[in-house]
Amino acid sequence: MYQEFSSSILEKAVSEFSRLPGIGRKTSLRLVLHLLRQEPAVVERFVNAISRARNDIKYCTICHNISDTDVCPICSDHRRDQTTVCVVENIQDVMAIENTQQYNGMYHVLGGLISPMDGIGPSDLEIDSLTERVEQEQIKEVILALSSTMEGDTTNFFVARKLKEKPVVVSVIARGISVGNELEYTDEVTLGRALLNRTEIKNQ
Repeated sequence: MYQEFSSSILEKAVSEFSRLPGIGRKTSLRLVLHLLRQEPAVVERFVNAISRARNDIKYCTICHNISDTDVCPICSDHRRDQTTVCVVENIQDVMAIENTQQYNGMYHVLGGLISPMDGIGPSDLEIDSLTERVEQEQIKEVILALSSTMEGDTTNFFVARKLKEKPVVVSVIARGISVGNELEYTDEVTLGRALLNRTEIKNQ
């Protein structure tokens, strides 16, 4: 079997790093060689941080955001608006919206978008738990802040239909975001304005 490097241990480390999204073998090699030049204590801290992230990080039992505890700091912060819930695709979107400093309500992370082509249906997402929150909590508005893609629009439509008979306003962020763009890659000013200029979804 052909071995690219003189060390099989190095070969294995590079192969594992290259499994990360956006990391090719050249970048992977640079990262591994960088770690080899560090003090053992530095590498140990790095390894422990990754291990703890994988084993100790939890998902909030309310909004499904990542957290160190069963309930995340956002859901447990009573200074935030408990009557408004912003529905997002993933955890990165929560971070993106928080960075705008234009929103002070709650979140609900779906964990993806409806995509029949990828075998992802409504039952694979946290949609039922959203409807339960609307029924059990004092929620007045649900903001759909999903990507301006076909999958995002499909999910918007499905969630709006699910909440049609509920006593809650369902709105969607303004289309200041280019069609086809992922939410997490949208600049903070545009995203903040899209939140402020959201429009209500009116079911016909």
